[in-house]
Amino acid sequence: MLHQDSSHIDLTDATAGEAVAVPAVTPADAAAQAIAVESPQQRFGPEHARAPYAEAIERFADSSPLSLMVPGHGNDPENGGMHLAELFGTRVPQLDVPLMLPGIDLGDDSPLVQAQRLAADAWGAKRTWFLTNGASQANRTAAIAVRGLGERILIQRSMHSSLTDGVLLSGLIPAFVSPNIDEHHGIAHGLTPAMLDAALTREAAAGTPVSSVLVVSPSYFGSTADVAGLAEVAHAHGAAIIVDGAWGAHFGFHPDLPESPARLGADLAISSTHKLAGSLTQSAMLHLGDGPFAERLEPLVARAFSMTASTSMSGILMSSLDAARRALVQGEAQIGEAVAAAREIRDRLRRDPRFAVISDGFDAYPDIFQTDLLRVPIDVSGLGQSGHWVRSRMSEAHDIYLEMSTATSVVAVIGALRTIDVDRFIAALAAVADEAATLPAADAIAFPALPEAGELRVRPRDAYFGESEVVSAGEAVGRVSADTLAAYPPGIPNLLPGEEITAETVAFLQAVAASPTGYVRGAIDAGVAQFRVLRG
Repeated sequence: MLHQDSSHIDLTDATAGEAVAVPAVTPADAAAQAIAVESPQQRFGPEHARAPYAEAIERFADSSPLSLMVPGHGNDPENGGMHLAELFGTRVPQLDVPLMLPGIDLGDDSPLVQAQRLAADAWGAKRTWFLTNGASQANRTAAIAVRGLGERILIQRSMHSSLTDGVLLSGLIPAFVSPNIDEHHGIAHGLTPAMLDAALTREAAAGTPVSSVLVVSPSYFGSTADVAGLAEVAHAHGAAIIVDGAWGAHFGFHPDLPESPARLGADLAISSTHKLAGSLTQSAMLHLGDGPFAERLEPLVARAFSMTASTSMSGILMSSLDAARRALVQGEAQIGEAVAAAREIRDRLRRDPRFAVISDGFDAYPDIFQTDLLRVPIDVSGLGQSGHWVRSRMSEAHDIYLEMSTATSVVAVIGALRTIDVDRFIAALAAVADEAATLPAADAIAFPALPEAGELRVRPRDAYFGESEVVSAGEAVGRVSADTLAAYPPGIPNLLPGEEITAETVAFLQAVAASPTGYVRGAIDAGVAQFRVLRG
């Protein structure tokens, strides 16, 4: 039995399937109990003023090298890289260094190793890996790594489709737990510790205890779960916890933002650093927490990383990670300006009765512990047009690009280091609302309810590699899928290899495919009229 402070109830051993008491935190007191983020000036030492890897490739670029190796442009913008210099400027080909160079990435304490060590310190991890294939690579790497702990994993059913890829690669056997759903807006939120405990207890009682857990926090709309409570529950059940924090790479660098998952007990934390933390597109990090599974996981992650990483990782992408870490550590005031801009947008939207701020209603969901202020989810249903129409008009008429839309909403994303023109954004949104008032009200897009997953009848890896055939959607109902199908946005898998295809799933996927901006990843055809199923 573990004895916790007054904000938690005692935990009991759950290896035999008993329930585990969970953190006694309610939405009403979540803000009071939220872990305060220290000022970066208090948390980080002076070594964070450097970006050792970025500085190393700058030294290489400035040395006027005669490069007779790959890349073929020779790091010479005048004699081989002219086409790149015309497009990007001279600095990009100069900095596009290959791997395996002394003074850059070779050696036990190379500038690359130093940069990753600083990143681990910045996000509160034991060890950090730089990735150049996005958080999708992090999800695949994590899935392969935790297979070394055991073959069964419990997954929050709003996971990204790249996690499914990792399940197939590693041969994991998944079980699922559904998050809380905002049925009106079609938004998947998260799990409470009690929900996780119930799911883990269910699996243990069925004789299929899991050795790892995957949860998603924050959501696409900025709702953040009680990661500390979830980690506590997972560990009490003897399971490692992966937190897909792809959308929260900026957490932990300002007192008004949630804390980094690695500091809250995550054993592995997915960090899509390019999303809001300021690195270049396709760059990301994978953090290993300093928890009870760290010693077992570290060699497993290192081996899995070698399977998923390119042998020609981009120096430009990795140096952007190093530079972004330095900027975040030193950027408390700048991050504060971005938070202030997000608050101002919310305040001005509240004064316009045509809009509503969706996150104002997050307190209705017990899984939501904190809100990421840098995601502004806006209810536009009062305009009589869909969120897809609003998003299109904002870009077509005003050159303002919003992250995503649904039938009822749009989401604005503000990077942690961004300075934005709030007046321009609000004026454009108001102009689009005025335009909407001149149009006939659009027919509401009636999406079927988000379907429950079909029964897992075959191991996913066996189904993926099994003999298959293509049948019509009608014939597919009741058959076993050989493919992963995920409706975008937001990219949550609705059907996995090995699962039974239900009529509800078919209807949902076809409705998404028919919507103005929707598509289904993995579908054989754009309208999802056919499915690949196991033969026989």
